[in-house]
Amino acid sequence: MDRRNFMQKSGAVSLTGLAFLSSINKSFASSFEKQLNRLENMSPESGASDDDFWNWIRESFTVSPNLINLNNGGVSPQPKVVQDAHIRYYQYSNEAPSYYMWRILDAGREALRSKLADLAGVSPEEIAINRNATEGLNTIIFGLNLKAGDEVVLSTFDYPNMKNAWLQREKRDGIKLNWITIPQPLEDDNAIVDLYRKAITPKTKIVHITHLINWTGNIVPVKLIADMAHSKGCEVIVDAAHSFGHIDFKIEDTGADYFATSLHKWLCAPFGSGLMYIKKDKIKNVWALLSAVEPDGGDIKKFENLGTRSFASEMAIGAAVDFHNVIGAKRKEDRLRYLKNYWVDKTKDLPKVQLFTSLKHNYSCALTCMGFEGWKAQELDAYLYEKHKVHVVSIVHEKVNGVRITPNVYTSTKDLDVLVKGLTNFSKQTPPQK
Repeated sequence: MDRRNFMQKSGAVSLTGLAFLSSINKSFASSFEKQLNRLENMSPESGASDDDFWNWIRESFTVSPNLINLNNGGVSPQPKVVQDAHIRYYQYSNEAPSYYMWRILDAGREALRSKLADLAGVSPEEIAINRNATEGLNTIIFGLNLKAGDEVVLSTFDYPNMKNAWLQREKRDGIKLNWITIPQPLEDDNAIVDLYRKAITPKTKIVHITHLINWTGNIVPVKLIADMAHSKGCEVIVDAAHSFGHIDFKIEDTGADYFATSLHKWLCAPFGSGLMYIKKDKIKNVWALLSAVEPDGGDIKKFENLGTRSFASEMAIGAAVDFHNVIGAKRKEDRLRYLKNYWVDKTKDLPKVQLFTSLKHNYSCALTCMGFEGWKAQELDAYLYEKHKVHVVSIVHEKVNGVRITPNVYTSTKDLDVLVKGLTNFSKQTPPQK
C-alpha cells in the first residue's frame, strides 16, 4: 500500500468502522462482521451472555493467559487491531519523523477530532485531544477565571488529582472549597442532589462532579445535579474518566459545561490518550494551560499546544473508536453489567461480605468494590493474586475498605468463576487478630 492510500484509509471519517478496521486487518474485519450478523436476531439479554461472540472478542486481545486481570478500571489493554494501527503509524513516523509526523499525521487530527465528536455527540469545535482526564480537568481547573472568595462544590470521593488541583487553587488564589461526602453505595437520586444543593451558596461558581466514582463504581445522577446547579447560576465540570466508553451516553446527557475523560480506560485506546470538552461559548473563559497565541481565545485547539507528542498513539485512537462502535455502545454496556452481575450474584451473600457498590441497574455497571469485615483490603488483594493469580486493586478511602474488581469485554465467565472460587475460599478464613 503506498503512503497516500495508507493515509486515506487510516484517516478518512467517511469510512465505516468495519472498513477502517479492514484497512488494518481484512481477515479480522470480515470475521467481526460475521460475528455481529449472528447477534442481530438475539435479544439484548441473549447477546450479553452469548459466550461464542464474547470469546471471539477475547481472542481480539493479547492478554496474558497466566494472569486474570480484573483491574481494567485503571487502564485497559488494547485490542490487537488498535495495537497494529499504533505500530504501523509508529513505523511510518520513523521513516522521516519531522515530515510524516508534522506534515502528514498531524493533519489527521481533524478527522480524528470529528470521529471523537461524533462518538461524544458534540461539535468538533468543542473537542480537544490530549493525554488523559487529569490533563483535561487540570487544564480546566487551572484555566478558569476564579478569584478569592469564589466557591467550588466538590466531593470527598472525587479523584485525588482533581482534588489536589482544587486545593492548589485554594492555597494560591484564596477560593473556598465546599466538600460533600456521598454515601457508598448510593441509590437515592434526590438525596444525592440534595447534598450538592445544600453545599451551594450565592458565592458558588463551580460544581465539580465525578460521573462514575473510581473508588466504588457507583454512578452519580450527574444530569440532575447539573440541572440543579445551573438553576442556581453555577457552571458544571464533569469527570468522566470511568464512564466514557463504559456506559452508553452522550456528553449532553450529563449537562456538563466542561468535561474530560481518559480514552485508555474503557475505550481501549492507546495508553496516554484522552479528550476534553468545553461548550463552544465557554472556551474563551478558560485560559490555555500551555503556551498559545491566543490563550484566552475561543478556539479549542489552543489547548493542544503540547509540543512534540506521540502522533502514532494519537492517530491509533481512531481504531479504538471503530472497535467500540462496531461492538455497539449499548451492547458493550449490557455485557459489562452482565459480567458484574455474574460474579456478584454468586458472592454477595458470603459470610462477612461488604459491598460498597449499588447492584441496581442505574447505579453501577462493570466496576465493583467488595470487602470482608475484619480483613484489610490489601490482605484480600494479596490472597487473590497469590492463590488464584487474580489481579485486582486495594481501595481504602474513608469508610470504604475492599478491592475494586473490574472486568472488561475480553473477560470470560471462566475467569470470573476463578474469582468466585477465590472469594468463597477467602470468606471461610478467620480474620487475623488486629
